[in-house]
Amino acid sequence: MTAGHPTISVVAPCFNEEGVLHELYRRISAVLNGAGESWELVLVNDGSRDRTPEIMRELRASDPRVKVVDFARNFGHQIAVTAGMDYAQGDSVVLIDADLQDPPELILEMLAKWREGYEVVYAIRAERKGETWFKEFTAKAFYRIIYKITDIDIPMDTGDFRLMDRKVVEALKTMREKHRFMRGMSVWVGFRQTGVKYVRAERYAGETKYPLKKMLKFAMDGITSFSYFPLQVATYIGFASALIAVLGIIVTIILRLSGSHAFFGQATTLVSVLFLGGVQLICLGILGEYLGRIYDEVKGRPLYIVREALGFGEGER
Repeated sequence: MTAGHPTISVVAPCFNEEGVLHELYRRISAVLNGAGESWELVLVNDGSRDRTPEIMRELRASDPRVKVVDFARNFGHQIAVTAGMDYAQGDSVVLIDADLQDPPELILEMLAKWREGYEVVYAIRAERKGETWFKEFTAKAFYRIIYKITDIDIPMDTGDFRLMDRKVVEALKTMREKHRFMRGMSVWVGFRQTGVKYVRAERYAGETKYPLKKMLKFAMDGITSFSYFPLQVATYIGFASALIAVLGIIVTIILRLSGSHAFFGQATTLVSVLFLGGVQLICLGILGEYLGRIYDEVKGRPLYIVREALGFGEGER
């Protein structure tokens, strides 16, 4: 353990989690106090519109081991996770969602693996309770697709719930890309990694912060961050379209020479033009996704703006 630093920092990003914060603190403190470890709980308020920031301050007032990072606005879950890691001071850092679908009790098993020498211990969802068949199906499909198309082995059925050694956290802190996929980034840096299985519970209170629109954006961030496969697909589609066009020309010439009237008229021409136009727009869209991410990076804006940070040795400001 590093002198003056806690053994464990638990980072929990929060967006409108007023109904769960007291229970989150109770369970985390019970687990870590029972383990006899020094710890801190870093709560990141990601622009909540309910009483989340007030409850964070109440918890901070009752226990100085609770630290608060208050964003100036909503910057998104992955950015909030990043801020928590930036401020965390522990020799190991645990990322956990505030909704208690990921059980704090599993932290003890993660700690045991960490002490065995593993530097990243990720949680594998053996079962997911309280989720619709559609969300469960799309989640499983996404993890299997990204596993196939990326050049790193992102473990399937894992989320951000994981423990990381200080060395891993310091490596991740050097990576300041805007569109972040933390579960892929923590694999990319390497180090010794292992997984522990658990049953993911239903949300304790509130509602999901990942509707379909956000899930699709998150999936796109993950794919474009670690794979060129969509660009390769655009190339394959272009070659396939060109091949179909060449074959079409040959077939048309043969039919015309044989006296067939099968390809007379405008209908075939219009269908061909619409098909090729659609292919071109799809390919432009794929290029646009990558180009937009490059544009975000070159602007050089900070990942987040903090309104207030409490408990980090700089005074209550």
